[in-house]
Amino acid sequence: MKISLIENNSKKAIQNDVICKIRDLINSRKLERGDKLPSERIMSEKFDVKRNHIREAIRKLEFYGVLKSMSQSGTVLAIGLTGFNGIVEEIISLDSPSFNELVETRISLELKTVWLAAQRRTEEDLERIKDALYAFKAKILNGEDYLEEDLLFHLAIAKASKNSTMITLMLLLTPPILSTYERETVCEGDVVISEIKKHEDIYDAIVLQEPQLAVDMMKKHFFKLTQHIEN
Repeated sequence: MKISLIENNSKKAIQNDVICKIRDLINSRKLERGDKLPSERIMSEKFDVKRNHIREAIRKLEFYGVLKSMSQSGTVLAIGLTGFNGIVEEIISLDSPSFNELVETRISLELKTVWLAAQRRTEEDLERIKDALYAFKAKILNGEDYLEEDLLFHLAIAKASKNSTMITLMLLLTPPILSTYERETVCEGDVVISEIKKHEDIYDAIVLQEPQLAVDMMKKHFFKLTQHIEN
């Protein structure tokens, strides 16, 4: 299932309605951790909704860890009822994050990933980061749109952190940032050579395996963006 941080309002409303119906069914049956839910077909008929809506709601609840699909066994409750109800309440009340919230999260995450990357990177990681850096430089020097290459450079750093959870979070954050990027506000006044230098400094710190230097260079890179979201 595709998980997105930004969802269409009508789709989100339908999904939340189905999630609430699943929650109410689980509560009415007083299911406990490990207990099996009815099949998608049965819930589809009971709730009078399309089966794909049931499937999407279940996959979303799986993503948040409150349900679990077992091969040959169907879907079961992955946690206790009290925890399930509390987490579902938070899930259905979630708003789509703003651009500033996405960027704030990304900056916090990247300061940690670059620290880990500087400690854990391999020669293969360095080649991957360098290739992404060259692709970024080629685009920006040619006056072309370089945003996607920039984010791929940062994803390569995240991969070098060897932390799969952080990589997953970066992958979740990247598409909505791309779709909501306030280019005119954030990039105004950027100088090409200066931007390239900031990326090269981050790469060099990772090569040298200097975690604090890598963090300092990443902070320098994000300075303007940090000012933007704080103002």
